[in-house]
Amino acid sequence: MPYAAEPVSTPTEPRSKRTRGPSVKVFLAVWILLIGAGIVATILYSNHMKKMMLQELDAKWQAQIWVMQSDYQTQLKTLNGEVAELENKVQAFNELLTFTKDNASNKTDNSNQLYTQLNEVKKQLSELKKKMDLLR
Repeated sequence: MPYAAEPVSTPTEPRSKRTRGPSVKVFLAVWILLIGAGIVATILYSNHMKKMMLQELDAKWQAQIWVMQSDYQTQLKTLNGEVAELENKVQAFNELLTFTKDNASNKTDNSNQLYTQLNEVKKQLSELKKKMDLLR
């Protein structure tokens, strides 16, 4: 049995296109599907987050609006009370002035004082009315 000193090489055939092709196509298809799924998930998540943020902002705005409305109502009630009080004072001064005019004699100082007080009250009343108009 003679032995050959040269090593025997087995011929290696390159892989055929048929065995190489589907694995690349499958790999690319999987990557495209993964990328598409990532894009869809990102869009859905961003829409969800946007909706949640809008709901939170709406809740905060509603709370602030409610606080402002209650504060406005409180101020308006206070001003209405002050206006009513001043109107009562003006009415009382008018009655006092008419009484003083009816009983007038040489004492014009009392009448002047009453007119001065009446003018001051009227000024305060007009200022309060302006404030109420600004609040409305």
